[in-house]
Amino acid sequence: MGDMIYNVTMVELKQRLDFARIVAKDQLFKIKRKWQLTRSGKNSMNKDPAYNAANPSHFIPMIEEDRYIERVDSFDKMISATHKHFWDPNDKAYIDFDEPFDMENEYIVDPRVFCMELRVPSVANKLNEKQKIKLNNESFRWVLSQILHGEQGALSLSASLCHILKDPGAQEYAANQTREEARHVTGFTNYIKARWGSPYPVGPTLGRILEQIVSSDVVYKKIVGMQMMIEGLAMGAFGMAHQDTNDPLLKTLLKYTMSDEAFHHKFGKIWADRTVPKLSESERYKVEDWSASIFKDLLFNLVNPWEKKPIYESVGLDHKFVADAFINEFDRDSVIKEEMLQSNNIFRVLCKTLLKANIITKRTKKMYAEFVDMEELNAEDDEVSGIEIANEGIATLEKINQTKKVA
Repeated sequence: MGDMIYNVTMVELKQRLDFARIVAKDQLFKIKRKWQLTRSGKNSMNKDPAYNAANPSHFIPMIEEDRYIERVDSFDKMISATHKHFWDPNDKAYIDFDEPFDMENEYIVDPRVFCMELRVPSVANKLNEKQKIKLNNESFRWVLSQILHGEQGALSLSASLCHILKDPGAQEYAANQTREEARHVTGFTNYIKARWGSPYPVGPTLGRILEQIVSSDVVYKKIVGMQMMIEGLAMGAFGMAHQDTNDPLLKTLLKYTMSDEAFHHKFGKIWADRTVPKLSESERYKVEDWSASIFKDLLFNLVNPWEKKPIYESVGLDHKFVADAFINEFDRDSVIKEEMLQSNNIFRVLCKTLLKANIITKRTKKMYAEFVDMEELNAEDDEVSGIEIANEGIATLEKINQTKKVA
């Protein structure tokens, strides 16, 4: 009898201890919950509920019950339109990467646009026609490799937004964009593999900027940096390449990609329209100065022979010779000004994006005005560069998707 009482008591004691441990852990969770809800999003600089964010390391704000029913409808149209521009880079019904192209004898893109080295007399004079074609095509391989790395940055950043955006609509849109960026990574990988075999490494400047944007816990850096600046730059580059390529396969890839990117840019534009006018002076200065710094880094890295050493070696050029030739014969600032007169120039497009978002102001306008007429830019409409190509891509994809649905 005594043993039975002892056993029952021990069982009861064990149960009480187990329960006490659970209660203690729950109390710690409640303390952690209160702390995270108090601290989360303090560094996000948000002025609109649609972009409210939690800290990347704080999950608890994402499971607050009120969050689920406080969804805004700002992104619903973009989300519902996703099916219209769906495409699969591994399905030949959309795009066939087996389409041939004569890489040895044809310029894949216009060398006047994508191969600055051939605009330097002493460099061009050292090469025969086949070497010029190779230099041009390898230079474009380098450009597309940087675009591929940029798409991976956009994929990683979109996924990170899913972890921090508290509004369910914004979070769902970020999830949609993550899926679309993933197919861009696959698409450009397939193209580079088909034409060259493998991509070039990321350039140090772009790699540094992507790492800063993706790793940041500051929402404005993620949205301005990627959704507006990198995406804006990409839309300009895609538009120029679509116009100047001799490869029908590349035209198709760019058209489909732009049909997605036009929506990604809108996500950043909504943030700017709702947030920038409400920023305090000190907050505005932070956004303006950071954006100007990124713009300058990207612009002045446009011609960087030190990043392209393997390309020059492939046609028998010494990279130091090319670097010296650029310094002695290439007026960088004049070329930039001349190029930025074109409506689809990548940096003109980027300037326009920042100007229309009120991120370029009287305080910072002078730096940008060194290269482009800001009054002329301000008078232009608000349409995203390349929207005609994007719309053409959407129309094509709708037809393909309808055919596949019927089949």
